[in-house]
Amino acid sequence: MTHESMKETLRSMREYFNRSTRPLSEEHSGFAPQEGLYTVAGQVAHAAQTIEWFYEAAFAKDWRMDFEGMDKEVRGMTSLSEARAWFERAVEKALHETESHSEEEWASRFPPNPIMGEAPRSSILGAAMDHTAHHRGALTVYQRLLGLKPPMPYMEM
Repeated sequence: MTHESMKETLRSMREYFNRSTRPLSEEHSGFAPQEGLYTVAGQVAHAAQTIEWFYEAAFAKDWRMDFEGMDKEVRGMTSLSEARAWFERAVEKALHETESHSEEEWASRFPPNPIMGEAPRSSILGAAMDHTAHHRGALTVYQRLLGLKPPMPYMEM
């Protein structure tokens, strides 16, 4: 996978996420369909955190496995605008990280691990995209519950 194709995929992921969540505003930050679920701000923060998590692990010695601590960090997010800013920073870091390693390094395989197995390091891109799409879908449901009309994520309508 080329640097350019990886970066284009990241840019598309960001565009689809931002477009499909555009109707949500700061006043919706604390909404969750029921107690115990992520809030709107928490959903966006979790998507951002996971992008960082995948890209930090791509060339790190170990995966960060403090899921309880990571969950607390996300649940502490109370502002949608701050969560969106985190998401933007996470994508920018991923774009930078993409350029920071050669295409050969991205094609190299992970050492055995419980998250990605021994897949090529570039496979984190697909995992980050799938995860972000999952939370984009959840936020679409949140929008419906709030009486909002979610836009088509892939193009302006």
